[in-house]
Amino acid sequence: MLSAKKEAVLAELDGHLAPVTAAEFCTWEKSMLVSVSEDRTFKVWDYSTSQLIYQSGIITAFPLLSLLIDEENKQIITGCAEGQLWIFSLIIDHNYRCVAHIDLKKEQEKFCNKVWKSGKEIGEGQNNSKLCKTDNMRPEGSVEMSLPILLIEHCDFFSCFHNEENIYSSQNTSYFWIGTSTGLLIINLANFELETFLSYRDYSDLSIRIARSCALTRKAANGKVLCLITSMFEDMIAVLEVNLAALVRAQHSDFLPHANEKSLSVIARCNLLANSPLCKGLKKNVKETSSKTLGVKNTVKDKPLVFHSKIKSSGYTAAPRMTMFSPNTNLKKQEVSKWKTSCKCKNKEYPLESCPPIKYEKEISVTCKSTPIFCVQYSGDGELLACGQADKTVLIFNSNLTDVHNVFSGHDGAVNSVGWSHDRKWLVSASEDRTLRVWSVCNKELALILGKEKFHKTVRFAQFYFIDTFILLCCGAEFHLLSFHLDTTKDDLKRYKQRSVCKLVQKFPMTSTMEITSLSAVNEFYSYIVLTAGSNRALEVFDLNAGCSTAVIQEAHVRPVHQICQNKGSSFSTQQPEAYNLFLTTAAGDGIKLWDLRTLRCERRFAGHSSRCYPCGIAVSPCGRFVASGSDDKYAYIYEMRSSTFLSKLGRHTESVISVSFSPSSPQKYSHHLGFCITLDL
Repeated sequence: MLSAKKEAVLAELDGHLAPVTAAEFCTWEKSMLVSVSEDRTFKVWDYSTSQLIYQSGIITAFPLLSLLIDEENKQIITGCAEGQLWIFSLIIDHNYRCVAHIDLKKEQEKFCNKVWKSGKEIGEGQNNSKLCKTDNMRPEGSVEMSLPILLIEHCDFFSCFHNEENIYSSQNTSYFWIGTSTGLLIINLANFELETFLSYRDYSDLSIRIARSCALTRKAANGKVLCLITSMFEDMIAVLEVNLAALVRAQHSDFLPHANEKSLSVIARCNLLANSPLCKGLKKNVKETSSKTLGVKNTVKDKPLVFHSKIKSSGYTAAPRMTMFSPNTNLKKQEVSKWKTSCKCKNKEYPLESCPPIKYEKEISVTCKSTPIFCVQYSGDGELLACGQADKTVLIFNSNLTDVHNVFSGHDGAVNSVGWSHDRKWLVSASEDRTLRVWSVCNKELALILGKEKFHKTVRFAQFYFIDTFILLCCGAEFHLLSFHLDTTKDDLKRYKQRSVCKLVQKFPMTSTMEITSLSAVNEFYSYIVLTAGSNRALEVFDLNAGCSTAVIQEAHVRPVHQICQNKGSSFSTQQPEAYNLFLTTAAGDGIKLWDLRTLRCERRFAGHSSRCYPCGIAVSPCGRFVASGSDDKYAYIYEMRSSTFLSKLGRHTESVISVSFSPSSPQKYSHHLGFCITLDL
């Protein structure tokens, strides 16, 4: 280290085993310096004492060439000679853990394929430089042997748009220039995806095709950035002028929102259409309660005695004075009244500024044998917790895990999903036995069953929809919209006949997929939007008011999505209307992605947990600030919505954590693993 003022050597930091390629000062920590080297490690120094604070292991098989310290997110970003980018956290409690690993070769290939499929040509726009129309973005099957990362620099992304309203991404996102030997790239630090790519070959009057080094102006002037590059094989220097806004519009014209285009919204904005499938539901008075309903005394009207067969007659001139059978119905009324009393929602608000639930509180075993729990879900009032198990049963616990409220048995296969109704009176369950069952929580009995003859494949998921007006379920490559009428009253003469009614309204097939792997919709308020994920790795958005598919997101993950989780909030919390348009998806080995329904873009990616073997579940807190995820490493992870690295990891599990759930009424989180335990964290 040199002093420019005194022209003297301040310190000499010795420790790397190969030439040092880059070094950066940490602006928020006094006397901290970070360096990278060809020995494939990075080191953190205290240059005031010449002491080594931290030394990483060998990160890659190729030399580290570039380095940048992100002050806003407190992270280290470093790149190697093979096109690999690593991001490490500099937050004190994070112990320099790896936040993300980005393969720029794969990201560039994926971006090129997307641009080529959309029929766009790189180089069009309003750039003053003469950009030629080229088809170098078309995938030809050839793979570049190396992609050295020569430079990492901040990108003044939003200033290049001159405060335009139609910016397609969140303004809280950080962007970075990546200078390579063949071109310039811009990386979105929130979702770790490539935003735009500029090849040196796009400049027709530029003779440099492979660069040895490059430099960029950090601030844009008049929406343009200057880039200085040197040639690898010749003594040549060139200065490029890049119009970033024109470049982004040319490559993202299909994704930028237009002023006259209405974006999708989870909250219903218009009235139901006359021909909407949602208008075809059963009326509330499909079956009026019969006068012979159990426990209701009938008064026969006085009619004259006649002998004609076409005229109805009581046969008596007065009503009978005795009733042969009159059951005691006060017991059921008392049970219902107790249920209503116990389920009264407490008049309290969910603390929006509270800390995430990270304190271990309690753990219980739900069965004597080791039985996997496949799904958990809270009731809307936060009083009960439902669990679907591999032993074909559904368990309902009190929220404090002190007692088993009820056990529902009847399925012949593992329970895939459970879902509460909005009024907390009903519970729907789907199973591997190709049946759908609706249970009465108040009466503790089965209210409706749809058998195997209704479905040709396993029912993967089921839930109530449109504030308990319909039931949604996915079966094979389509999902069903069912209208229903539940009636738990019994007739002694027809005690085995099901009085509840269910009717298929419409089937909605998903485009080009063999099976729907996940489905999500809001039942807490009126919404026309249904989200589906398929085995073809795509996401599809359906508008049930119009009765059709409205958008498809291809290749949402590298593997099929196994869960979609919407930000639904709860009756105890209040969020901005725009926040309900956010939803999460997760796939094995590909982390968690946060999407915005208005732009249909991935806004952030959460990485750090392990999910390579099992389909680990996710959940959003009622305040919308935290994300919980299961993991293969026997931990549950808590993320903050505004950060891509995890905030806390919760242990004490003995198996992989495959499902998590937040309490809608208080800062609590439940998690369960492949064993048979449920853990409560406060």
